[in-house]
Amino acid sequence: AHSSDGHSSVEHKTFNQRSLHSPKVQNRGWETSRRWLNLQEYQSKKLMQESGVTVQRFYVADNPPDALQAAKRLNAKEIVLKAQILAGGRGKGVFNSGLKGGVHLTKDPSVVGELASKMLGYSLTTKQTPKEGVEVKMVMVAEALDITRETYFAILMDRACNGPVMVGSPQGGMDIEEVADKSPELIFKEVIDIFEGVRDDQALRMAANLGFKGPLERQAADQIMRLYDLFLKVDATQVEVNPLGETPEGQVVCFDAKISFDDNAEFRQKAVFALDDMSESDPTETEAAKWDLKYIGLDGNIACFVNGAGLAMATCDIIDLHGGKPANFLDLGGGVKEKQVYEAFKLLTADPKVEAILVNIFGGIVNCAIIANGITKACRELELKVPLVVRLEGGYCTGGTTPIALHPYLPSV
Repeated sequence: AHSSDGHSSVEHKTFNQRSLHSPKVQNRGWETSRRWLNLQEYQSKKLMQESGVTVQRFYVADNPPDALQAAKRLNAKEIVLKAQILAGGRGKGVFNSGLKGGVHLTKDPSVVGELASKMLGYSLTTKQTPKEGVEVKMVMVAEALDITRETYFAILMDRACNGPVMVGSPQGGMDIEEVADKSPELIFKEVIDIFEGVRDDQALRMAANLGFKGPLERQAADQIMRLYDLFLKVDATQVEVNPLGETPEGQVVCFDAKISFDDNAEFRQKAVFALDDMSESDPTETEAAKWDLKYIGLDGNIACFVNGAGLAMATCDIIDLHGGKPANFLDLGGGVKEKQVYEAFKLLTADPKVEAILVNIFGGIVNCAIIANGITKACRELELKVPLVVRLEGGYCTGGTTPIALHPYLPSV
């Protein structure tokens, strides 16, 4: 087997805390996580290299001549050329240049330039991209290695254990949640003491459980300990390697990885967060992030304007329960200012799908007067054209100017 269509740093289904304890979790159609830091595959591999983790030799290029030179410099028996986008299914994707596949294997370095010319500047459409695809601006030229066996390994934060946990399986290169569901006996777990770190005996035991034998067991254990060093170094919430494979030459290699970062550590991980590739992010979500608003676009026509993630999810559920469809998930948070309220309304009213706006605010963590003033300013300046329903409950929701200020914009109910 070859390392062919590797997942990018954010694209494949992860074995998260929920699946660790309950593989069968009901998913609501609109439910999704907040926006996290997005890194391309080559960026994740660079971080791993810097921590001594073994990955394939590779170069990146943003033009065909550089891709050709990179292929020649590798001097490898076989080369894999990968389009760098934040989406899965690249190997089976199609370019609007006519080229099929965002991952190509070749033993002839001279064809890499021509292949790259049909990737760079063209849009690649996969099962995870929009219909129009995503423009490829960078390719990774890497040494292709044979894989004799694939395993799965991850380090993640687990609430039940109050800290990091190692999770591994001898069955890698596939959906790990499927393994957990069908063969739970093949999922191995080691709780990490946050003060001691990964002990040598733990790393060796995990390596043995993953099926590494002889000298490969020691080698795999070393890779596990280096991955934990990376986990700590970059303030990760999860480092997932799928597959962690062995080669016919007796190497243990991290062929593909996903790294999830703690947004709260941005202040001390500036170099990592500066790598964030926002070119493929939804423009509205990117704009919302500038104002510290948690926004996720959905398919419905009723805009939700809520404070607190739990209340926002409940509001989406209530809309759905009564036959409506939420147009977005928008969490204002607790320390919201009037300007943020105004900018939130700009985002909501800019969505052509929105036919009504529902404001649902609990004043326990926010001043309702701030919300009211922000709404009235937005209604005046943005010339609101759709029905607005406001529910304020809690601090400063009555008295003063709040009800009077809102009155012209509220429907009779």
